[in-house]
Amino acid sequence: MCRIGAIKSKKKLHPSIALKLMRSQQEGHDDSGFAFVMQDMGGLFENYKDLPLLSMAATVEGTRLAEDILRELGFTRVLQWSPDINNLKGLKIEAMPNYIFEVLQYPKSFKHATKEEKEELLIDTAIRLRNTLEETNSGYIYSFWPDVLTLKEIGSPKDIGTYFNLWDENKDLTASIITAQCRQNTNYDIVRYAAHPFFLEGYTGLVNGENTFFEKNKDYQKKLYKGYIGFESDSQCLLYTLHYIHKILKWPVKYFKHTITPLPYDEIIKRDDSEILLRIKASLANLEINGPNTFLAVTPDKELLCVCDSKKLRPVVIGKDNDTVIMTSEVAGINDLMPNRDIARDVYPNERETIIIRNDLTVERWQQ
Repeated sequence: MCRIGAIKSKKKLHPSIALKLMRSQQEGHDDSGFAFVMQDMGGLFENYKDLPLLSMAATVEGTRLAEDILRELGFTRVLQWSPDINNLKGLKIEAMPNYIFEVLQYPKSFKHATKEEKEELLIDTAIRLRNTLEETNSGYIYSFWPDVLTLKEIGSPKDIGTYFNLWDENKDLTASIITAQCRQNTNYDIVRYAAHPFFLEGYTGLVNGENTFFEKNKDYQKKLYKGYIGFESDSQCLLYTLHYIHKILKWPVKYFKHTITPLPYDEIIKRDDSEILLRIKASLANLEINGPNTFLAVTPDKELLCVCDSKKLRPVVIGKDNDTVIMTSEVAGINDLMPNRDIARDVYPNERETIIIRNDLTVERWQQ
């Protein structure tokens, strides 16, 4: 099984906290990878929240190709940060030659563009960069979006942390939201794109478990939106469905749970909102999921979300103190990071709940 975690805090946190959270759960993963997404950035990136931040790993040729595309489109570099590599002998890591994390200014022609127009530019550019790097087998683009930084790597989480000097806290690389997973995608080919968390246009998702309706979801989602690509993991489908329900259809997020795990017909017809739920069940049946899974997510509003499969076959627990909320697979991780919290306030979500963590860290529980 995977081990996943989502951390939201009133403070800016270094990604070492995600490594420590995963270390506490190390018996539950297979030492094959580590990845994280940071949102609501602090440190070096705090003053550039409105500008796109590119996260990619590439060869020298891939770096050149990406730079050529960005220059052609009119993007200009504002800030570049490079991790302080610690290439000790014997580390278990399949490192890429270059890791690029840079803030870019929009093209001059977008000076007066709307938010929607800028978002279209970013998704189109990200798709073009990905296609170019794939065609030349020269790199990976993980995210290209304001206020978001992503790193994915193959190898031992402990050694990955050592290689990038992530065990040592500093104020340069911090954020108030960090999502992370330990374990590469071992159900399919191991590629960096398959590692959770997945990111698309402000939405982040990560899953412990599997989705046995993968093929049905994938075939349907490919027709829905240009950004639904890759499908290296069956878990990506849950992120795409959240994006589709909330961003494309502009429905309240509570209908996400009703889409992926709809209630039985005999229960729906007894409810006041039965007409809405029956329409969802009929029209979006190809977005239903099956199999054991826990899904954690971040929305563009920077709120956390948690839902489980309809039988609650994968573990998850939520703990909090005055400054921070942690969602993760095992309580051992929360115990290590929050030993003095009130454990009576811990939340163990059930199979029919949607858990929302608001920006003031209020924990809301919605029953399906």
